[in-house]
Amino acid sequence: MKFNFLKILLFALIITSCEKDFASFDSGVINSDNAINFSTNSVEYSLTSRSEKVNPVQTNNLPSFLLGSYNHPQFGRSNSSFVGQMVPSEYNHDFGDNVVLDSVVLTIPYYSRGIDTSEEGDTSYEIDSVYGDSPIKISVYRNNFFFRTFDPFSDFDTSQSYFSNGSLSVEEVIDSGQLEGELLFEIDDFVPSADQINLTQIDTTGNPYVAQRIAPALRFKLNNPNENFWETNFFENEGNQVLTNEPNFKEFFRGLYIKVESSSDGSMILLNFASSNTKLTIHYTSDNTNIGDSDTGSVDEIETNQHEYVMNFSGNLINLFENETVVDVDLMDQTNGNENIYLRGGEGIISTIDLFSGTTIGDDGEEISEFDLFKNFFYDEISDEPIRIINEAYIEFFVNQGFSNSDEPERIYLYNYEQNSALIDYFLDQSVSSLTINAKINHLEPLVRDSLNDDIGIKYKIRITEHLNNLILRDSTNAKLALGVISDVASVQNFKILGDNSESENKSLASGVILSPKGTILHGNLSSDIEKRPKIKIYYTEPED
Repeated sequence: MKFNFLKILLFALIITSCEKDFASFDSGVINSDNAINFSTNSVEYSLTSRSEKVNPVQTNNLPSFLLGSYNHPQFGRSNSSFVGQMVPSEYNHDFGDNVVLDSVVLTIPYYSRGIDTSEEGDTSYEIDSVYGDSPIKISVYRNNFFFRTFDPFSDFDTSQSYFSNGSLSVEEVIDSGQLEGELLFEIDDFVPSADQINLTQIDTTGNPYVAQRIAPALRFKLNNPNENFWETNFFENEGNQVLTNEPNFKEFFRGLYIKVESSSDGSMILLNFASSNTKLTIHYTSDNTNIGDSDTGSVDEIETNQHEYVMNFSGNLINLFENETVVDVDLMDQTNGNENIYLRGGEGIISTIDLFSGTTIGDDGEEISEFDLFKNFFYDEISDEPIRIINEAYIEFFVNQGFSNSDEPERIYLYNYEQNSALIDYFLDQSVSSLTINAKINHLEPLVRDSLNDDIGIKYKIRITEHLNNLILRDSTNAKLALGVISDVASVQNFKILGDNSESENKSLASGVILSPKGTILHGNLSSDIEKRPKIKIYYTEPED
């Protein structure tokens, strides 16, 4: 609510400011008896793009988490594993007498929506955010690495950050051997399924029936190492301090590590850890004694009942990424720009964008920067008034179709690289959708595809009208921008990038970029196809002489 109020306030201030800035210009067009005629024209300016490898990114406390393996035809394979702390839903749990383990089930739902329901009550689902459909290997381990809450090398209340390469800082890295404790489950050919999961029980006549229907989820029945792992760690610790409070429990049972490997094209999926159905459930039976009543002559009765001990993911939940590096952008020209713009999500590749990067010769014969030329064209510093109005400004980024990619990302995201923030056009874009993944379509248009040619990607269009108005009217700095692929344009909360020098230590990345395994290759400012080089295109209104 507070964030929405701030956006509304910002919008009101901008409208008020714009009205003031254009007052004198408008009065000549609209209110004068000798109204000024005006015309609409367009102008183009250059930009320079440079691809840049992203350092490891902070992945604890992300809004969602990726699990799986994704193989991009140009960038190579990326694996996403997960490790997370857990807490029980109840401390000091009474397991009862004669406890017998039934099963241990791990459930983590996918993001899905029902699209049809049968007369029998079965639902057909569609899964969101699934990439690929080939088998992967999943192993579930007990984690033995202790994830601390606070950073001992910073201020007392500074939370500890954990990064996608399994590190806590440049100097401190998690020992992978500590993540792989007891092996609790393993499957070699897992593929995410959109099928409803039916849980059955046996009725009094011995016939099975569907007792519960749940939406598609990663659901594994875990093993019991040495035939006593769960009994030893939980049933036999009833009343022990390790099960009585959160700090003790997290020290004792340090959570689960879900490791992914693949030798095929693989598949990757976004998991919904915020769901109330995300849990680890120990199913067991135990005896309950019903005390008799001497007044009525009833005697004690012992009943054997089914029970559950539930643990939920809580605390540090972390994605761990492992990427092939087929494209080495460090070897590319970092001064003049590049022929191609390489973009890859996750701990991948972004591209910095310098607007108005060229120079030209002014009317006085002196060299002038393209940025000054742009400002002088739209604003008269002597009269301190605008002389032309920007109606629309945008950049088109064309897909380089010479690189085959049947899974082009639907959206890309342009942001202020220096301030790690979305552009003002993002906040002013009120376009909405039933799915947040499809929001902000005026500022960040989805990929245009060729419907006559296998729906291959053609171009992305990003409007920057208000960003350019800020440069002209409010003398804003022409900051360096950056471009990245994004899975959900509503997910622009920033997470730190692990800095290895003074220039990168204050950088961050939007969660929607971190949570996209996809990649694309676009035409850059030095593309051999001149018509597809990205340019700033501005349509404007000006008074006629």
